[in-house]
Amino acid sequence: MEHVCKVGAPERMKSACLLVGVFKKNRLTDLGQSLDDATGGYLKRVLRRQDFVADIGQTQILYDPQECTATRLMLIGLGEEKEFSARKFGPALLPAFRLLQQSGATDCMVLLPSQHDDDSTYRLVREAVAAAEAAAYRFDQCKSESKPPKKPIRRVDFLVHTRPQVNAGNRAAKHAQAIATGTRLAKDVANLPGNICTPTYLAEQAQSLGRGKRKLKVTVLTEKQMQNLGMGALLSVSRGSRQPAKLIVLKYKGGKPGAKPVALVGKGLTFDAGGISIKSAAAMDEMKYDMCGGASVLGTIAACAELDLPINVVGVIPSSENLPDGDANKPGDIVTSMSGQTIEILNTDAEGRLILCDALTYTERFEPAAVIDVATLTGACIIALGDQASGLLANNDKLADELLEASEGSGDRAWRLPLWDEYQPQLDSNFADMANIGGRGAGTITAACFLSRYTKAYPWAHLDIAGVAWLGGKEKGATGRPVPLLTEFLLRRCRVSM
Repeated sequence: MEHVCKVGAPERMKSACLLVGVFKKNRLTDLGQSLDDATGGYLKRVLRRQDFVADIGQTQILYDPQECTATRLMLIGLGEEKEFSARKFGPALLPAFRLLQQSGATDCMVLLPSQHDDDSTYRLVREAVAAAEAAAYRFDQCKSESKPPKKPIRRVDFLVHTRPQVNAGNRAAKHAQAIATGTRLAKDVANLPGNICTPTYLAEQAQSLGRGKRKLKVTVLTEKQMQNLGMGALLSVSRGSRQPAKLIVLKYKGGKPGAKPVALVGKGLTFDAGGISIKSAAAMDEMKYDMCGGASVLGTIAACAELDLPINVVGVIPSSENLPDGDANKPGDIVTSMSGQTIEILNTDAEGRLILCDALTYTERFEPAAVIDVATLTGACIIALGDQASGLLANNDKLADELLEASEGSGDRAWRLPLWDEYQPQLDSNFADMANIGGRGAGTITAACFLSRYTKAYPWAHLDIAGVAWLGGKEKGATGRPVPLLTEFLLRRCRVSM
C-alpha cells in the first residue's frame, strides 16, 4: 500500500473517497471546513440532520458530492474535540478503512485534523497508516479458497496544511510502512498452526528474511551445537518433541563496525501443551501463539532492514515445542543451564524461562549495549494488566525509561513492574540453585527474577507480552505486538529523525 502526503485544496483532490473528520456538535476540522465552504455548505447540511453524531469510529458515506472532484466523501467520527489526540485517530479510521476495503474504492485521501506542528502531523500519519495496514491484513493461507476484496485499497494519501507537514508526514508514512511490514510478518508466522510453523519452519523464515540483504546475516544452531555449548535448560524442553529445537541468530549490521549492538531475544515456543504439567483443553489451540516473542523479533529485524536503520541489532530466537512424552521433562527433574546454574523443574509448563535463560547466556558473546527479551511468559501478566499493556521489568532504569517512552510514542503500551530482591527467595530450591517457579504470588515478577539471574552482564529488560500478543474469541488472531514498540525504541536509539 502506498502512502503520500500532499498540500492543496480538498475540493480539487482527485480521489475515490475523501475522509473528513467530524468532532461532536458538528465541528469540522480546518480542512473539512474548507471543503464545506467550497461545496456550498454541503457537509453542514448533512450534519444538521443529526443522524451522524461523530462517535469515535462512526462513518457515513456520501456519494456524488457537488463542486468536488472526489467520487465519494466519508464522514469520520472523532469524538469530543477537546479530548482528541493522535492515539484516537487510528481507532477512528480503522472502521472506515475496513468499509472502504469492500466498497470498490482503490484509493482514498484522509484530510488530516487541524494539527499544525510537525510532531503532531508525524503522530497522526503514523496512526493512520497503521490503521490502514491493519484493515488490509488478511490471513487465509490455510483456507482452500481465498476471497480477498476484488478491488482492495492500494493507496492512502494524506492532505495537510503546509510543506513542512508534508515532509513530516512522509517521514511518518515511511516509518509506519516499515513497522507494518514487520507486524505483518509477525502476524503471519504466529497465525500459522503448530503442524506447519515448527522450529525448523521458523528458522527457514528467518533465513528467507536474510536472503539478499547485505547487512543481515542469519545462522541457525542445531541441537548438537547447542549441546556442545551446554544448553541443558533449552534442550530439556525439546526432549518431549519429535521436532528438533533451533537457536536462530540474526545479525543486522547497520551501525558502525564494532559498535555494540542492541540484542532482542524472543521466546519461540511454536506449540506449548505444557509438557507433563499439561494444560487444560480449553483454548489450547491458542498455544501456537507461544512463539509470538520470537515472531516479534523477526518482525522488528524486518522493519530495521526496510528502514536501513544506522544501528547494530542482534536477534536471538530459541525455538522448540513443549509436549508430553516419555522423554519429556518431569516435575522434580534438575537440569544444568549454559551458565552452569542448576534448575529444579517444579512445573514443566514454566518452560519459556528455560529456553530463554540459555539464550540470554548465549547473548553475552555479542557484548550488547542492551538486551530486551520478549516472551508470552506468564498468565499472571494477563491477570495484572489484561490485554492493554505488556509487562516491563528491568535491571536498568535508563533502559526501562527508554522502553516506556517508546511505548507511549508508538501507542504499543507497556507498564513497569518491580524487580526487587525481596521476590528472589520465592525461587529457592532444596536441591538445585533455583526452582523454575516461585509459587502463585507475583508470578510475572518471579519469572523475571528467574531470568535476571542470567542477565547480570548487561543492561536488560524483559517484556511479558502474554496479554497483548494475540486476541481470542471471534477476533482470534495475532496482533504483531510489540513490533511497533521495539521499532520505535530502535528509531529513538539511533536518533533517526522523528
